[in-house]
Amino acid sequence: MTYNITLIPGDGIGPQVIEAAKMVLEASGIEINWEIMEAGEKVIEKYGTPLPDYVIDSIKRNRVALKGPVTTPVGTGFRSINVVLRKALNLYANVRPVKSYKGVSSRCEGIDLVVVRENTEGLYSGIEHIIKFDFSFRIFF
Repeated sequence: MTYNITLIPGDGIGPQVIEAAKMVLEASGIEINWEIMEAGEKVIEKYGTPLPDYVIDSIKRNRVALKGPVTTPVGTGFRSINVVLRKALNLYANVRPVKSYKGVSSRCEGIDLVVVRENTEGLYSGIEHIIKFDFSFRIFF
């Protein structure tokens, strides 16, 4: 069976990271048809956005994607590409399994846990604000 996977190489070190990840996946023997999509700084001039709609359409169609690091220009009015993807694809949780294995050197042994971070609300949703507290008080003697 061949799997269609959206591939977003990204910017900066993204293409090198993606090439290494592709080598690992190809070594597994899984047949993959890579649907290469461009996103990031290099497409802004052409499409007016770092994340064109066709990229999200490809991910929705294939239902799986491999994305390298992608640059979101700072101070130019663009939302983080990661935040846009989380919202558009309803990626509500970041699941990170952590496990230590016998024979593999690590700081800790006997670790087997899963960290789940909510991705679509609060700080990870791209909504940033400052909460000010008034800690003024009076002391009476």
